[in-house]
Amino acid sequence: MTDAQILAIILSIIPCFAVALIAGRFIIPWLRAMKAGQTIREIGPSWHQSKTGTPAMGGLIFILTSLIGVAVLGLVCKAWSSTLIFAFALIFGAIGFLDDYKKVKKKQNEGLTASQKFLLQLAASALYLYILYRIGHLSSSLWIPFTGVRWSIPIWIYIPFAVFVIVGTVNAVNLTDGIDGLATGVTMPLMIFFLVTALALKKAELAIFPAALLGGLAGFLCYNFHPAKTFMGDTGSLFLGGAVCGLAFALDMPLILVLVGLIYIIETLSVIIQTTYFKATHGKRVFKMAPIHHHFEMCGWSEVKIWTVFTAVSIVMCVIAYLSTAPLR
Repeated sequence: MTDAQILAIILSIIPCFAVALIAGRFIIPWLRAMKAGQTIREIGPSWHQSKTGTPAMGGLIFILTSLIGVAVLGLVCKAWSSTLIFAFALIFGAIGFLDDYKKVKKKQNEGLTASQKFLLQLAASALYLYILYRIGHLSSSLWIPFTGVRWSIPIWIYIPFAVFVIVGTVNAVNLTDGIDGLATGVTMPLMIFFLVTALALKKAELAIFPAALLGGLAGFLCYNFHPAKTFMGDTGSLFLGGAVCGLAFALDMPLILVLVGLIYIIETLSVIIQTTYFKATHGKRVFKMAPIHHHFEMCGWSEVKIWTVFTAVSIVMCVIAYLSTAPLR
């Protein structure tokens, strides 16, 4: 790929940002007209009830932007590797859309059943991994961050492990989407990491998707930051989870998710710890509320402060993750 094409990928962030801003002006009113308002869970913070009716499925903004960005850059750069990652993320976004649509239709906070979502995510993950493996973008070895070491494991062990990682990560991103702009802010540094890493590893074709999505998320944040004019919904959060996992596996470095996805992991662990302790002690709690961002809300932190701290942590971890790739560069 030429220097001009690489520059086009980097600079594409700006027009993708503009496209997302413009798309939001049309999509948000359309969602209102469709009466796609969010129903707030009664078990959440009481002050979140004021958000009832805020248009959900706003993730369509950055999904549409990513589609346009990947299509245009794919033509300009004559590289289509990012198309597969986008398609994978889109499948997860479609699962989220079905979930959101059922919630809107029923006017309640219950969409697809847990088993339905799990089976769909399982199938999507297995198919993606199989395709990556068949086209040579995936090995059955795990690169250990900060080293040049790869731990080879049998493919029949690797695939179930990889599926578990993908499904777990996607749902962790979904958990992170609990307050205005949080999942957006936490995920943007990851897109910068994948963009820079793909370029550093001379896999510029894989930088197209994170560049387009980064611009789309930046534009979406203008509508999603507190006080949010729209929520991404499961449509957006599952798409983001698919994007993060798709990029990590396409670059053949799934363990990097432990570093770049630390916030997602903490959010998930807080729920697991809370639920386990609650059952074991017959009603006692470790946190005031889980996921952990709600705990900080109950401690008096504003949504903006939580967004700032969690996003800052994500930035720091992405910098550390990039440093860990030095042996590969």
